[in-house]
Amino acid sequence: EKTIVVAVARKVKHPIYGKFVNKTTKFAAECLDETCREGDTVRIMETRPLSKTKRWRLVQIIERAK
Repeated sequence: EKTIVVAVARKVKHPIYGKFVNKTTKFAAECLDETCREGDTVRIMETRPLSKTKRWRLVQIIERAK
């Protein structure tokens, strides 16, 4: 219930073909106040292991989803 999944998207150039490919990395972060919604832009920070997959904590919500 208190876990959010943060996806970080980036473009990486393919080493052989030179085409740009979209890469996505997902981070499981802890949100104690449970105020985050899908589509929000957030800032997270690394922390001690909180569970099997959670190593991040929510710092602030930068922009709300519209």
